[in-house]
Amino acid sequence: MSFNHSQIQAINHFKGPALVLAGPGSGKTLVITQRTKKLIVDYGVSPSNILVVTFTRAAAREMKERFFRLMGQSLPVSFGTFHAIFFNILKYAYGINGSSIVREEQVYGWLREMLAECKLETEDEKELLAGIQSEISLVKGERIELEYYYPKACSKEVFQYFCQGYERRLRQGGLIDFDDMLVMTYELFSKRQDILSSWQKKYSYILIDEFQDINKTQYDIVRLLAGENRNLFVVGDDDQSIYRFRGAKPDIMLGFEKQYPEAVKIVLEKNYRSTRAIVDAAGRVIGCNTKRFRKQISTENKTGEPVEVRAFPNPSMQNKELARKLREYQERGTGYSDMAVLFRTNTDARLLVEYLMEYNIPFRLKEALPDIYDHWISKDIITYTKIAMGSRARADFLKIINRPKRYISRDCLDTPEISFDRLLFYYEDKRWMAERIERLEEDISFMRDMPPYAAISYVRKAVGYEEYLKEYAQTRHIAVEELFTVLDELQESAEGFQTAEEWFAHIQEYKEELRQQEQQAKEENTDAVVLSTLHASKGLEYAVVFLTDVNETVIPYKKAVLDEDIEEERRMLYVGMTRAKERLHIYYVRERYHKQLEPSRFLVEAGMIPAQEGR
Repeated sequence: MSFNHSQIQAINHFKGPALVLAGPGSGKTLVITQRTKKLIVDYGVSPSNILVVTFTRAAAREMKERFFRLMGQSLPVSFGTFHAIFFNILKYAYGINGSSIVREEQVYGWLREMLAECKLETEDEKELLAGIQSEISLVKGERIELEYYYPKACSKEVFQYFCQGYERRLRQGGLIDFDDMLVMTYELFSKRQDILSSWQKKYSYILIDEFQDINKTQYDIVRLLAGENRNLFVVGDDDQSIYRFRGAKPDIMLGFEKQYPEAVKIVLEKNYRSTRAIVDAAGRVIGCNTKRFRKQISTENKTGEPVEVRAFPNPSMQNKELARKLREYQERGTGYSDMAVLFRTNTDARLLVEYLMEYNIPFRLKEALPDIYDHWISKDIITYTKIAMGSRARADFLKIINRPKRYISRDCLDTPEISFDRLLFYYEDKRWMAERIERLEEDISFMRDMPPYAAISYVRKAVGYEEYLKEYAQTRHIAVEELFTVLDELQESAEGFQTAEEWFAHIQEYKEELRQQEQQAKEENTDAVVLSTLHASKGLEYAVVFLTDVNETVIPYKKAVLDEDIEEERRMLYVGMTRAKERLHIYYVRERYHKQLEPSRFLVEAGMIPAQEGR
């Protein structure tokens, strides 16, 4: 096997710190396994003194398998995630075992209890609790003082209530979570020099993969573990650091040479994955970032077809063409499973999924696709439509009667079927309430013969549902635009249907087809197009890649405001582009939800479209 000059330099590195900047497709796994072999075979290091750390169990398993194939025998090198390594350390120090770790369903149960205790009204319980859990993890893992942290999911007071209640339940149950593993290991090493010394002797050579994803506590532990030996071999790519929301800090990698001035820096600049056209285009995009190590990524692969950057009038036209291209590639011999469609968030895929179903193109979702029709806002709108169609079920009225607020008591909804006459009789001595009920009856009557698209618009504006969402967003400390986006997407899905019956039939077909497609994609050897977010695509590669909706407010995402946010968004686009081996298609749209959209600034600044396109 032949290696290039930079790979040889990295593989041959023996003692002291080393920073290996591994560009996309540059063979970083090869370098880590070969360097591990070199340490054992040529430098006489005991396999049991080598620690190789990765960020996922799948990556650790793959690294271990590749190393054992390379060596032709099983050797006691430690391959594992940070959590697996720290768990092992804590097991010896404190005797913890698998039953000491809190289960995911326990955590969710506790959070639900606390939600009920603090009487916080919410319609999106799962989303709220997931956000709170994520922020609790961030605060603990980063060792942030609670009083100085300002949460995004809820108010500061509510967040502190959840944090304190969660910690109390953990301690009462004698349990720890994954963040405790980090903090406990750090505190153990900081306070017990004797224990630290024994582990420093055990792991005298440390190799870390995907170093750009490390967080502060993980790095603090690693530095303690490396100790005076300083045999720290870190491999990663600052240009692919896209997990800041999990606490990953690219600044750690950028500052590695300050912590270790004697570190050898090796840059793996040869891309063995992609065509020259793809490498050059991706290089122009990421070159616009300022906080990064400068690299000259190149390839000896063929030039290949130019990167296609194309505008479409709207998402429907974009996805129709995308489905056609997928079919065309498949007919020319590219397997569906060697193609991927990548998007910024998993909510961006619904319309595409409908087109793939229509074209009978099999697909595999890397992550669960949120069903827009299951969102609580969608259920409210659908319930209004059902009532307009004639439903008088008590459950339907209970759902929407005070959305927007009409201050109608649940006590008056005391029969299985609701009649407006009965409601009016209940409030006969309160004229102002009777007027509200009459207005609701009038609204329902107006909606009866409307096509679904117009009916949704009527509920939003005339009925006052948008005003209800504004109040809800204010109470929950969230951006109302996020809630309006759900309304926009639901309304988009209803366009083209003449009756509510047709729309409802489509919703049921969509749900059933999605369930069947997801089941089929789980079967082994299924030839299916991969649908993935940019985050979930990291580390993977495909012959053909489509990037969709590369627009302002999508990528960069509308919440990205600070310079570091924009730079991470640019890195995300770079990650997506560099998944492609042979063909790369970048699509953007000019309009969505009847609003004008601009192409992503990243395409303009990289010279991939003319500057006037971005205005």
